[in-house]
Amino acid sequence: MQAMWTLASRLVVLAAFVLAPATLKAADPDALWNIVHGQCVPSELDGSGPAPCSLVDLHEGYAVLKDIRGATQFLLIPTARVTGIEDPQVLAPGVPNYWEAAWQARTLMAERAGRPVPREDVGLAINSVHGRSQNQLHIHIDCLNAGVKQALAEAAGRIGEGWSRLAPSLSGHSYFAMRVEAPDLAEVDPFKLVADGIPSAAADMGDQTIVVAGAVLNDGKPGFYILDDHADIAEGDRGSGEELLDHQCLVLH
Repeated sequence: MQAMWTLASRLVVLAAFVLAPATLKAADPDALWNIVHGQCVPSELDGSGPAPCSLVDLHEGYAVLKDIRGATQFLLIPTARVTGIEDPQVLAPGVPNYWEAAWQARTLMAERAGRPVPREDVGLAINSVHGRSQNQLHIHIDCLNAGVKQALAEAAGRIGEGWSRLAPSLSGHSYFAMRVEAPDLAEVDPFKLVADGIPSAAADMGDQTIVVAGAVLNDGKPGFYILDDHADIAEGDRGSGEELLDHQCLVLH
């Protein structure tokens, strides 16, 4: 019976953070923190395993939780209290590489999909403070929207190693883009790339949304497209890079 109540309580709090942007304020902003800090970490510490999370790495300081939306979406969540993209900790020396951990967690996507997921079909995203319901940093891990994948492939020759405005817009919003040649994100920190390369971003991180799209570059080498958008509430842009992902994962069909 206790296990049934634990599952039920988890579903309630999970439901709170999948609300549409128009109802973000109605969500419990601590739902993710309560799940990871209150359930996953204690369960891992007492030897019971990471449940309800799929994975807890106490040494590196993160957990991976299956989102209730979609068959393949997961969330990478710090085990320390980190509010989100605006938290100064994301730019501090020695902080865990949450993006690399999120990239490696794509193997959980493949398990759920029941098939390998090509790197160019994988997207990682973190929303701005205006485009999220949770006050605990979480990186969305899921399939890239098929239209976004195609748009990036068509624009590949115009995406360089420095930031430039991407044309066309993606999901109706204008993004900056740059490419990185690397097999993984072990030596790549999208937080710092945005803070150091986008004008005024370092002082305005809370309004930024970042998307990392896996890619095979024009020369055939593995890499990534790093995308950044700035929230503009007056223009209807909440800074939700998650919009570039597809929680139905149609790109695999």
